[in-house]
Amino acid sequence: MVAQSFSHVRHWVFDLDNTLYPPEARLFDQIERRMTAWVMQELKMDQPEADRLRRHYWQLYGTTLAGLMAEHGIDPHGYIHEVHDIDFTVLTPDAGLAARIRDLPGRRIVYTNGSAPYAEKVLAARGLAGVFDAIYGVEHAGFRPKPERAAFETVFGRDGIVPETGAMFEDDPRNLAAPHDMGMRTVHVAPAPAPAPHIHHHTDDLSGFLARLLP
Repeated sequence: MVAQSFSHVRHWVFDLDNTLYPPEARLFDQIERRMTAWVMQELKMDQPEADRLRRHYWQLYGTTLAGLMAEHGIDPHGYIHEVHDIDFTVLTPDAGLAARIRDLPGRRIVYTNGSAPYAEKVLAARGLAGVFDAIYGVEHAGFRPKPERAAFETVFGRDGIVPETGAMFEDDPRNLAAPHDMGMRTVHVAPAPAPAPHIHHHTDDLSGFLARLLP
C-alpha cells in the first residue's frame, strides 16, 4: 500500500539535517552553539539572551538567520560560513541509504535551510556524494527559509519540479505543510510521529522506508 501511494512520484526532495543522517549524530548541536556565539559577538549580548533570541527567531521566522536578517539587517553570507564551520567526523557513511536513494525513479534533490556548500560536506561524510541530481540551500531561495511557501516555489521552479509528481522528506513537521498544499506526498522523518493533516507518512528509518518503495 505504501509503495502504491508513491507510484506516481518522479521528483524526490530530501531535507538534510536530521533527515539524511540520524538525530543521534547531534550535528545541529554544534551549529546551534556557533549560532549563539555569533549572536553574542555581533549583537553584544550575553549567552542566555543570545540563546533565547536564536530559538525565538527560529520559531517565528523558520530560521535564526531569517530573524537576524529581518530584525537586524545582517549580511547572511558571513553568518552562514561561520555557523557551518563544524566537525563532520561525527557522521558515518550509509551505503544502504545511498543505494536506495540512487534507485528511486526520477529526479532526486536535497533542499535545506542550510547552505549548499554545507550540504555537500554533510553528504560527503554520509557517503551520499554524487547520489543527488542537485543540491539547493537557503541561498537558492533568496535566503527565504522553509516553511515559507514562496521559498519552496522558488526552489521547485529553479529545478523544474512538478509538485503533483513529487514527494518531500523532512524532519520538521511545519516544513511539510506547504509541500502538502502544493500537491506533494509528505513524509515526516523523525524518532516520534507528529500526526497532522498535512503529513501522509511517518518513519524513524528513512532507509527502511525507501526500501518499501522499491521493486
